[in-house]
Order: sequence, then structure tokens, then C-alpha cells
Amino acid sequence: MHDILTGNRAAQRELYDRYSGYAMAVCLRYIADRDAVQDVMQDAFVKVFTSLRQFHYRGEGSLKAWVTRIAANESLNYVRRNERMTFTDHVPEMTDDEEEPDIGDVPMQVLMRMIHELPAGYRTVFNLYVFEQMSHKQIARELGIKESSSASQYLRAKRLLAKAIVEFRKQQR
Repeated sequence: MHDILTGNRAAQRELYDRYSGYAMAVCLRYIADRDAVQDVMQDAFVKVFTSLRQFHYRGEGSLKAWVTRIAANESLNYVRRNERMTFTDHVPEMTDDEEEPDIGDVPMQVLMRMIHELPAGYRTVFNLYVFEQMSHKQIARELGIKESSSASQYLRAKRLLAKAIVEFRKQQR
């Protein structure tokens, strides 16, 4: 850690090599444009290197979580500035025949592509709720929307993903 703080390029490169894959996966969950993902990754690591003095190391996991959080925040900033997100307050009713689809036979790469293809608002709320484990209240605060809008976006995202999973299974037969 000391080497990174003193500007040692090799130490910085090692940190980047160790955590860039995780950060890239986070950015790809939020951002549809691959070129933009590269820009956001660069911004995230600039922030990592310039903010390291404020970071309190509590083991390898804490550093990974911190880098990932920065990547998520930079991705959210990009989405807010560049992607058109529309939100509705209407929370759709769940029907009795709707159930959580089993994703066990869906390859992770395919599932991530399905999430990536969701409309920006759905994708953003889904990622915050599922991967960042934020409550609808926290998401509403983060995005400047109502809690009911967050819940609505999440349910609509789940429905679209369920349909995509059904279509995927039909194509596999």
C-alpha cells in the first residue's frame, strides 16, 4: 500500500491488474456502450489512485469492495449524464402465475447480457437492488426518484428478464 501511495508505477499497475476485472464487470452491468465502459473504468481508477489516502485498509476484501464501489459510483454518474432513464411510480401487480424463474441452467454470460439489454432505468435499479443490495429507499435517494418508482422499475426488470429466460430456453431446445 505504501508503494502505491508514493506513486510507484509498478505497485499501481499491480493494483489495477488485480481489481480491474471486478471493476469492469460492475461497469458492464450499468453501461451499454463498451467504449464508455473503458472511459468510466479509467475515471474510476484515477479516483482510486487519487483517493487512496482516505482509504482505511482492513484486509484484501475491503480494498476490493472499495474499488468496486468506486466503479459502481462512476458508472451511475455516467448513466445519469448520458442515458435516458424514465421512471414510473406505478407499481405493477404481480399475478399468481408469475414466479421467480430458475436461472440455474442459464450461463452467467447469457444472464449478464440479458441484464445489459434492459432499458437504462430498469437496468440501473435492478443492479442497485440485486448486486449492490440497496433498499428501494436507498435507490430512490441515490437516483432522486420515489421509492415506488424504484420498486416499479425493479418489478418490470424482473418481468423482462423472466421473458428473456423463457425465450432463451425455447432457443436451447
